[in-house]
Amino acid sequence: MRPRDGMEKRVEFARMNGLGNEIIVADMRGRADRITPAAAIALNADPAMKFDQIMALHDPRTAETDNYVSIVNSDGSPAQACGNGMRCVVQALAAETGRKDFLFETVAGILDAHEHPDGLISVDMGKPRFGWQEIPLAEEFRDTRMIELQVGPIDAPVLHSPSLVSMGNPHAIFWVEDDVWSYALDRFGPLLENHPIFPERANISIAQVTAPDAMTIRTWERGAGLTRACGSAACAAAVSGARTRRTGRTVTVTVPGGPLLIEWRDNDHVVMTGPAEWEFSGTLDPSTGQWVRDERGAA
Repeated sequence: MRPRDGMEKRVEFARMNGLGNEIIVADMRGRADRITPAAAIALNADPAMKFDQIMALHDPRTAETDNYVSIVNSDGSPAQACGNGMRCVVQALAAETGRKDFLFETVAGILDAHEHPDGLISVDMGKPRFGWQEIPLAEEFRDTRMIELQVGPIDAPVLHSPSLVSMGNPHAIFWVEDDVWSYALDRFGPLLENHPIFPERANISIAQVTAPDAMTIRTWERGAGLTRACGSAACAAAVSGARTRRTGRTVTVTVPGGPLLIEWRDNDHVVMTGPAEWEFSGTLDPSTGQWVRDERGAA
């Protein structure tokens, strides 16, 4: 991708994925406009472009950062964080520039990232936040390691007592003893995402701890629905596992798309390491979502 003249209507994009989390990296450098909600909805309505998040790459706003990255969900709503999407951004820029280290600004804060020699990418997702107002919640809970929230009958709930955390965006982690695939997350996810306790909605995950350093999760992603991978949810689950003494502070989190290594380091920062994959590229109109695929092959 290359910066484009601000007078041009279309922008370059790369269609990518992070462990199956479908990502569009759009090059908005050199421009003042944004990807509109209408454009995101139109793009997602096309089966060939259906996605989870758009990562829009803008000129830097803050000194010493490389770029500002805004994030748009497939329903047109803004997102604060997307770990898998950030890995895709890193891979795209590393291929363009030959660099390995980057510093990005997002709504969630400043994130640094690094591409390793083996192609895996580490993103520092920042510090988790546990206060009820920081997540945020609609009412006070003094201990967010477990709150009173359940799905199903009072005397036999299907899911209950989630751990809550913000990784720049709100997450609820429901712990289960059996296979995460045995739960109808497509049915429970929308209800929980929009529960009144979450004034900004929430990402909903089901997590099963399989070892002191391993767990499996599935996620209903706020504004996107069921996803094969959600990097910030993997971070939230790992942190919550350590916080509730279910796991240690370094955990392999297996999502439907594959494994992510999550480290909750001593400096309180959460670092996520995993792959990113290029699929195809083209150009799109950021106001309407009309797009054309580049048939010249991989960059």
